[in-house]
Amino acid sequence: MEYSLRADELYRQLLDEAKDKDVYSFDDLASLPSVKSLLKAKKDLQKDFIFLAFGLRYHDRNSADWPESLQKLYESLPDQRPDNSKTPVHVAARLLRRSLPFTMQEYAWLADCCAQSRGLDEYNHPQIYAFVSHILSSLKKSGAEPDEQLNQALSGLSERLLKINTGAAFNLNKKFQILITDPGKFPLQPGEAWSDAALADSQQMNDSQRNAWGTLLAHCQTASAGKPSDKWLKTAESLLAKLGQESFIKSLLVWFPLVDQPRTKTLGRNNWSPDPNLMLIDIHADTLKGLVWCCSLVEDPRLARAIAALAISTYKKVPGVGARAVKVGNACVWSLGQIPSDVALSQLAFLKVKVKFGTAQIGIEKALNATAERMKVPRDEIEEMGVPAYGLTDIGQLEEPLGEFTAQLNITGTTTTQLVWIKPDGKTQKSVPAAVKKEFPEELKELKASAKDIQKMLPAQRERIDNLFLEQKEWPFKTWKERYLDHPLVGTLARRIIWQFKTDDEVVAGIWRDDKIVDQESNPLEHLNENTIVELWHPIGKRTETILAWREWLEQHEIQQPFKQAHREVYLLTDAERNTNVYSNRYAAHIIKQHQFNALCAARGWKNQLRLMVDDAYFPAMKLLPKWDLRVEFWVEGVGDNYGVDTNETGTYLYLATDQVRFYPLTAAQRTAHASGGGYDTWGIEGSDTPIELTEIPPLVLSELMWDVDLFVGVSSVANDPTWSDGGPEGRYIDYWHRYSFGDLTESANTRKEILERLVPRLKIAKQCSFEDKYLVVEGSLRTYKIHLGSSNILMSPNDAYLCIVRKQSIANKSSESLFLPFEGDNMLSIILSKAFLLADDTKISDPTIVSQIKAGR
Repeated sequence: MEYSLRADELYRQLLDEAKDKDVYSFDDLASLPSVKSLLKAKKDLQKDFIFLAFGLRYHDRNSADWPESLQKLYESLPDQRPDNSKTPVHVAARLLRRSLPFTMQEYAWLADCCAQSRGLDEYNHPQIYAFVSHILSSLKKSGAEPDEQLNQALSGLSERLLKINTGAAFNLNKKFQILITDPGKFPLQPGEAWSDAALADSQQMNDSQRNAWGTLLAHCQTASAGKPSDKWLKTAESLLAKLGQESFIKSLLVWFPLVDQPRTKTLGRNNWSPDPNLMLIDIHADTLKGLVWCCSLVEDPRLARAIAALAISTYKKVPGVGARAVKVGNACVWSLGQIPSDVALSQLAFLKVKVKFGTAQIGIEKALNATAERMKVPRDEIEEMGVPAYGLTDIGQLEEPLGEFTAQLNITGTTTTQLVWIKPDGKTQKSVPAAVKKEFPEELKELKASAKDIQKMLPAQRERIDNLFLEQKEWPFKTWKERYLDHPLVGTLARRIIWQFKTDDEVVAGIWRDDKIVDQESNPLEHLNENTIVELWHPIGKRTETILAWREWLEQHEIQQPFKQAHREVYLLTDAERNTNVYSNRYAAHIIKQHQFNALCAARGWKNQLRLMVDDAYFPAMKLLPKWDLRVEFWVEGVGDNYGVDTNETGTYLYLATDQVRFYPLTAAQRTAHASGGGYDTWGIEGSDTPIELTEIPPLVLSELMWDVDLFVGVSSVANDPTWSDGGPEGRYIDYWHRYSFGDLTESANTRKEILERLVPRLKIAKQCSFEDKYLVVEGSLRTYKIHLGSSNILMSPNDAYLCIVRKQSIANKSSESLFLPFEGDNMLSIILSKAFLLADDTKISDPTIVSQIKAGR
């Protein structure tokens, strides 16, 4: 590349004038005489200076095409430090803002310079941005497209930028996709499982397929907005038409599930930043976002399920970051809201319950609102309407003939299904017949996919229904039967739940049994009709004998409820709470595991933020109750001040201390407190912050919210961890651990005791068991054991020595696995029974850690 002597002189003059200056941008050079001369010079001279600046800064001096003229200039410079070449490119970048008459060949040479640079990093991007912007502007004005030489040069620079894992490199590379006219080039970087698969697939495609995919992927990388414009979607639609929907669907069904897989090439990291190996690189996040937008133009049930799974994967939390790839997850939600199918709606309803990420919930709510508006139905009904049947032909059962065999998919529990095959002679087998594998591979694949979907959807529906108590929702009898009792999927839950029926002035509770709705005495409710109104039954306000009758009925008929209903605790105001008046200390002064607490908050619809050991303020854990115009707060604060001991590697507190529960008007000023405590306050925010007196809180609201808080403490307290008998870090919490581990029973623990008092007499170890205050006492051959009914921790007689059994050691005995429990969800109940069976036969315990403790001190 040749250049004028005048450009050479101005280059040397600039270096001399700037040698004692700190140069960070063009503004630091604008007043220099050499720069003023350049700005006034003719365009050809300005071009020559740009060639010099880019050539000396970026071109590889060891390459075969290193110009001799540049070598002479380089050798003649008095100071050849690398930093010297940075100064002229600031001026060159400013000159590139002008309309300079470069040829395609000259553009290609400049692009090759940039691609060859050994020091190409995030600090070079501003100058390269100027170069690319100039080409974009010039080609747009002329209407020309890059020739083969320029296209090849730009592709080389694009590949180089793909190897730089920075946001600036990614944004710059997106500009290249507008220029590069090589559609057969997949603009993806290897190193992620899904991109590796896509690149591998591209090698198997013919030229036409590869070109169509390359063009579509390039378009997807321009997906930078919150949602696609009509113009963007119109372009995507035309590109999809060239590719073909079936090819698009087939590839994404392979690629999308791989997004959840670990990276195939590890990225370097430092100790002060989040681990990049847990996230998607920027260029891939935008590519996936665009691909998901394209999915909104395709109606396919398999793709809708893949989009929902992708959303869950990208909403996963990464330490120090939050959601793994929130913009991809948000795109999934948007796309599902646009697809006019029942499957898409069902997946959206599933995400509503499954995903607890705050931003995601906002997007899901918008998508559901848009769907409700499109379908012209009330918003509060859309989630019920969106529950799919998954092809079930009866309540909890699907039968599909496949050749000589009939596939039978049965729902066997809230989280389990079973697929069996009925042979021509009527007998069944569990293994898939060879003929079915050979002749019906797609149908078999769909059956297995339905089974997996059911196992995910049922727990989500259980959560949704369990959270309806505070909604006090009512249904006309016909609607309720359609959406609950007779729904092929939800019916497996609804038929194990007690409902309340109001017909005229008569109110009665009932449950499904033997093809009819019956009361607690098994009398059919034959008077129910289309005028009957249905709602969930709650024990609050019911007579004790009625509640006990329902519990006995469930146990007698061995109906396991999907959640605690008949056995649900009722929390009434205590004298202490009447004295404190505006707050409850019932669950104060506990030490809880923060991450477990945070997960429980999400499951129960509470808003909470993980607290870090930083100088920052946090809102209390809270739940908003719009129907009641209330906000409930559970005050917590970080525990400890030893970074790395009281926190994890990201600085997140491991433990929290609990404090008051309070109720406020929904719009009351929001209180905050420092992460490490110090009291909650409004800190000058306008608005009333006066709490509501507890006596003014509706009994149902008080009971349900206290039920939540009891759950939070009962499950996440460190006192439930048998390995904490030493008091945890530095023994600081030893008094708390012993006080709670063997202390008075909470409401939920008392319920657990009542259940065990009814169940234990039926066990084969019944003669070895008895109850003593807050303990289940088990007589072993070696010692007597007292299992605390709140924490499941164990004391051994005669000296009340502590016996530590961690959960992996106390795997449920087969004798207890088939034992009927009246409701799902109380893991502690199962642990206590498991330990009871283990200790009743203590001579057969083989774990050396447990045996040594039992024998010690005898």
